[in-house]
Amino acid sequence: MDYYLLAGDAILVEEFAYGEDHVTVGLAGAMWAAGDGGWRGTGSFGRFLRTDQDLLSVLTPIRRDRAARVFHDLDGGALPSELELRSRFGEWVRFTNAAPLRLGSDDMPQGYTEKRIYRVLFAKEPRAGQLAELSAAWRGTTPGGMPSGKGRAGNHLFTWNLRRVGRGIAWGLDVTMLLGGESPDVAGAVLRKLTADVRERGLIPVTTERFA
Repeated sequence: MDYYLLAGDAILVEEFAYGEDHVTVGLAGAMWAAGDGGWRGTGSFGRFLRTDQDLLSVLTPIRRDRAARVFHDLDGGALPSELELRSRFGEWVRFTNAAPLRLGSDDMPQGYTEKRIYRVLFAKEPRAGQLAELSAAWRGTTPGGMPSGKGRAGNHLFTWNLRRVGRGIAWGLDVTMLLGGESPDVAGAVLRKLTADVRERGLIPVTTERFA
């Protein structure tokens, strides 16, 4: 689950749903504000706020422990468990995705059985210091100075970088995976970890797409 502080006195809790190939297929959430009688489902609000610059300017990604402290300080009591929070979710917003282009064996580097290319889209504008933190955490930058990194899990090889997309109005985390014959389930774990790295530096995840 992802937690956010909205305008200093409201807590938004969200959860993405993912398909078999780890692309986003749904989003649901619940919100509580000081003075409210309880949690209410956010429905399509989660998608709307990602397009509204005024809302994005007062939306801060936080961890559950901080959400619990804020909830308590605003006289909400103990933050409900994640199981209980899910029961407060409103209607799930469904995402549609195009089928990815399947690369042929001629495009596959020797020793690997599958190549995948993902992009995680993010909203909001990061501060320069947050990008520097991300570069340090990933131990790499692109020639243009954007955060990047690479890693290995078993026989799988991963490379990634963050860059501006959509004519500069959004950010994209591009992840290339070379899978080496073992179960590709590790792909989802890698995507979630990298997404969390970016989110903790202030950006708001929008969707995960697969290009190949």
